[in-house]
Amino acid sequence: MNLNAIKAIYFFEMARTRRTLMQSIASPVLSTSLYFIVFGSAIGSRIQEVNGVSYGSFIVPGLVMLSLLTESISNASFGIYFPKFTGTIYEILSAPVSSMEAVIGFVGAAATKSLILGSIMLATASLFVEIKIAHPFLMVFFLILTCISFSLFGFIIGIWADNFEKLQVIPMLVITPLVFLGGSFYSANMLPPFWQKVTLFNPILYLVSGFRWSFYEIGDVSLEISLTMILFFLVSCLGVVAWMFKTGYHIKK
Repeated sequence: MNLNAIKAIYFFEMARTRRTLMQSIASPVLSTSLYFIVFGSAIGSRIQEVNGVSYGSFIVPGLVMLSLLTESISNASFGIYFPKFTGTIYEILSAPVSSMEAVIGFVGAAATKSLILGSIMLATASLFVEIKIAHPFLMVFFLILTCISFSLFGFIIGIWADNFEKLQVIPMLVITPLVFLGGSFYSANMLPPFWQKVTLFNPILYLVSGFRWSFYEIGDVSLEISLTMILFFLVSCLGVVAWMFKTGYHIKK
């Protein structure tokens, strides 16, 4: 394995983050603070507890997951799309760099950015509400799996997209609504029976539920199902990325 190639791609992508700190870090943290001010104050004053947890603390995992998913997809999709847009992708393809090494470099950088952001958001949330993490190692495991999985998904979007507009279509019109409807700010058990069944078809529900379980040992679905779903998504994304490089889909054409 060409470790120098992986390091070159990885550090180049991380350097781009340092040049855009306001967009990469400050903006999501500000948005999180506003969520706590609005949801914590306005709604939290009317909903005291959800499943025995104060409402402000209850929404922390959902807020972190919302930002992690959108930022992972955004960082990874732009990271691979921009070389396509400028034509520098052909330099990578002609260099002694395998597809796996390129994926590790791009996706690794995007996942690292998301992990840093998630840590900052948890620190920011602790300024507003009391956070208790019942299973810290499981929480970190969920964070890492989520960042890697959705960075891979963003990588797929970046290869698929042939203009800047397409980079935003799926995150804005698909992922964000699914996160809001996936129990980020409420428990699925609060819904009528029919909508509880409909919500089970939302894949984000399993991510939020598993992540929240690592905090408070409560969830809308079992921990085992949540882990199975995210691992299935991870393997599926790996399969799609492998197929894209094998066929040259939107890379060599």
